[in-house]
Amino acid sequence: MLLTFIAALAVASAAPAPKVEDLDWLSGDWVSEQETTWTEESWTSTRGGMLLGVNRSGKGDKGTAYDFMRIAADEQGNIVFWASPAAKAPVPFRLVSRGATEAVFENPEHDYPTRIAYRRAGNQLHATISGPEGKNPYSWTFRRR
Repeated sequence: MLLTFIAALAVASAAPAPKVEDLDWLSGDWVSEQETTWTEESWTSTRGGMLLGVNRSGKGDKGTAYDFMRIAADEQGNIVFWASPAAKAPVPFRLVSRGATEAVFENPEHDYPTRIAYRRAGNQLHATISGPEGKNPYSWTFRRR
């Protein structure tokens, strides 16, 4: 049993560090529509070590909100989601977990959200923002445009 534990520890420590390119599954144009409200999100593919995104929401033919987003490595090599709602100063959210088609970013110091999660399932992209411990979640289900 001890040998199994040591082997598992060795495999875990040998796992490659996450790279921005690992999140290329986000790239594309996504839309969520419910009656007259809509939200669109577009992500570039990775280039120059970053993904760039833009989000806009509205009702009918009027836009009501927008965000600029960037995913890039910081100076220490940590993957960070930089959110800039309505062109305000960017707020960093550090990548805390990821899978082949999911990523979770957190910033416990931020008021709301403290957590941003994305999960892709085929031609759907699920995005959820929430507060501490997953409280007050707000989610979107996007389809590929």
